[in-house]
Amino acid sequence: MWNYPIDENLFDKFSKYSKIAGVIFIILGIIGIVYPVFMTLATVTFISWLMIFGGFIAGYFTYLSNKNDSLGWLKSFILISIGLLMIFYPMTGVGTVGLLLAIYFFIDSFASFSLALSMRPANGWIWWLINAIFSMLIGILFIIGWPFTSTYLIGLLVGFSLFFDGFSLIITGSIFKKMIK
Repeated sequence: MWNYPIDENLFDKFSKYSKIAGVIFIILGIIGIVYPVFMTLATVTFISWLMIFGGFIAGYFTYLSNKNDSLGWLKSFILISIGLLMIFYPMTGVGTVGLLLAIYFFIDSFASFSLALSMRPANGWIWWLINAIFSMLIGILFIIGWPFTSTYLIGLLVGFSLFFDGFSLIITGSIFKKMIK
């Protein structure tokens, strides 16, 4: 998979561009943390446009492959319809994305609990238990006051994620820069 030796220009380019991307991610993350409602609406709008684009692509490939495939056309219609619904009624989209995130965090919590319990005598099981507890708390935060809590929680979580992704990119770029020298 990897060709050894790895081209050092790749590390140099990654180091340079990861710092630029990292700074942009940190700025976007701070915006999301300071203005979570704005980041929530931006996230829902982005998801809406992805669904609309995906619906058109699904329709195009249904047209090319089998014009009589009613399920393919239904999939395309549903994606475009839900995307448009979320664009024209963004609070409906915010509530939907918030509910989906709550379900995700509950599933993640239960999976982490079961992993922690299955690993219990081994080292590191406590970290999975802590992860499970945090995921459960985030899921509960989404459910309490739903759909109104989704208005700021989605943006806050996206903001924190972008912020820490930015730091990770900058640190990784710095490490690669040191590897070259």
